Amino acid sequence: MMPLYNAIVAAARLPHWYLDGRVPDTLDGRFDMVSSLLALVLLRLEALGDAAREPAARLTELFISDMDGQLRQHGIGDLVVGKHVGRMMSQLGGRLSAYRDALTADGDLGGAIERNIHRGADVPETAKAHVEAGLRAFAAALEQRDLATLVAGAPLSGETL
Repeated sequence: MMPLYNAIVAAARLPHWYLDGRVPDTLDGRFDMVSSLLALVLLRLEALGDAAREPAARLTELFISDMDGQLRQHGIGDLVVGKHVGRMMSQLGGRLSAYRDALTADGDLGGAIERNIHRGADVPETAKAHVEAGLRAFAAALEQRDLATLVAGAPLSGETL
């Protein structure tokens, strides 16, 4: 699962999110992109059924471990790291629900992005559209992957997943 998780993180670090999409290049902004792309991958795994349950659980465990390590690296102590990780898991759960609904035919992906990525900031419409188009393209590319290809973390269209 590490190749898939690494591919998600690499995709979340692509400069276009922060430059063209005006996602804040901060710890929170980077978390928002990693958790948003992870949510889209988890939704794809969910759609793949029972065979994808164990990989989805392992991928989520990698995310928890990474977030725990990142918090500790930034000086968050043992006593409160659990609270922070719990809040991050809650945010991931919120994104799963928001994006599941937003990617339906009558869903509002732009609204989900405004709440979960731009967090209500005054962002130009072109930046909002860029992030929406990027997430839609990411989700569409995931739809083309079977479980084995997805778990392998292979690149999409010349970019890291």
